Amino acid sequence: MAPLAALALASGLLSACGGDSGPPELTWYINPDSGGQDAVAEKCSTDDYTISTQVLPQDAGQQRIQLARRLAAKDPEIDLMSIDPPFTAEFADAGFLAEVPQDARSQLEEQGTFKGAMDAATWKDKLVVFPFWSNTQVLWYRKSFVEKAGIDMSKPVTWDQIIEAANENDAKVGVQANKYEGYVVWINALVEGAGGHILQDADAGVDADITISDDAGKKAAEIIEKLATSGAAPADLSVSNEGTAGSTFGSDAGSFLVNWTYIWTNYDETAPDVADDIGYTRYPQTVEGEESRPPYGGIGIGVSAYSDEKDLALEAAQCLVSPESQGINADLTGNMPASTDGYDYPKLKETFPEDLLQLFQESVDAAAPRTVTPYWSDVSGSIQNIWHPPRSVDTDTPEQSKVFIEDVLKGDDLL
Repeated sequence: MAPLAALALASGLLSACGGDSGPPELTWYINPDSGGQDAVAEKCSTDDYTISTQVLPQDAGQQRIQLARRLAAKDPEIDLMSIDPPFTAEFADAGFLAEVPQDARSQLEEQGTFKGAMDAATWKDKLVVFPFWSNTQVLWYRKSFVEKAGIDMSKPVTWDQIIEAANENDAKVGVQANKYEGYVVWINALVEGAGGHILQDADAGVDADITISDDAGKKAAEIIEKLATSGAAPADLSVSNEGTAGSTFGSDAGSFLVNWTYIWTNYDETAPDVADDIGYTRYPQTVEGEESRPPYGGIGIGVSAYSDEKDLALEAAQCLVSPESQGINADLTGNMPASTDGYDYPKLKETFPEDLLQLFQESVDAAAPRTVTPYWSDVSGSIQNIWHPPRSVDTDTPEQSKVFIEDVLKGDDLL
């Protein structure tokens, strides 16, 4: 069996490197999308190397597991990978990622990469992934509904206001509250919008200061409780995700929706009447008078420390995150660029109104990334366990989750 295994490994390595039949082939493991990453891979393939893509699972947690297992085994067949920001620190701390060279970092800075994107791509003062796209959420609303409810959307609105307006007018508010990462994204934005944090001193590792039980965490719990126990809650609230929330918004009961940038074109073909009825504004305030902290999402491109073609992969990554590449991806997927220069891509200006592109950029600048810590998966899983379902949330929930997170991190309890 050993010779067969060795033969299989040799064959795999030969295939990954392109053998004698052509230039090396770099394999890029990507999250599922509508063709943006494939288009960019084709654009950035050269006479020196080609870039092929392999699609990871739809669920971000499953993406993490698949990549982590292979990287832990030092699999040389992963050259490039699309990484969700919460997992960047974990991969970097484990030594899985090649550091971004200084010349590449300078390029990213020169093309106006957003600070939040750079922060999310950094671990222990080292840039460890190339920011590719930076998504954010805004508050989408049905113009017909706000006219009926008499709400002035030219001014900042609060979560309390939109929940009350929907409740009083037999409408529903679309959010993400299934037992998954998207729910923690909402919780984090609520906490940050009240001036708090889920945790602090992340460099302390398992001894980080868990601060979700502070006043900001209690305010976040109050808002979730208010929505979950009101008539504004969709019937599928406890299993709602980006897609189901979009369906709620597109129904006759649609009023408000917090969701990512792709919503602008989501209804163009399937529900043009809804598309014509969409308005947009800044993410709702957790506390009236205090600026909101919209969710931050995105993808960074990491280069495997175990790639047999690491230098070529680092070179390729610079092309993959160029402003033109970011623009191509944004045009095809609705996932916005990680840099200001990427927003200059001409087709984006044809698809999105200028004030909406400006809102996206302002929201990314104001966004609150989830805490960069190698233990984020444990922190997120702990929050999901305690805060779900939404109807169970009350002002005691933040303290319960603080205790559970601490116990999980220190090995005194299990997820």
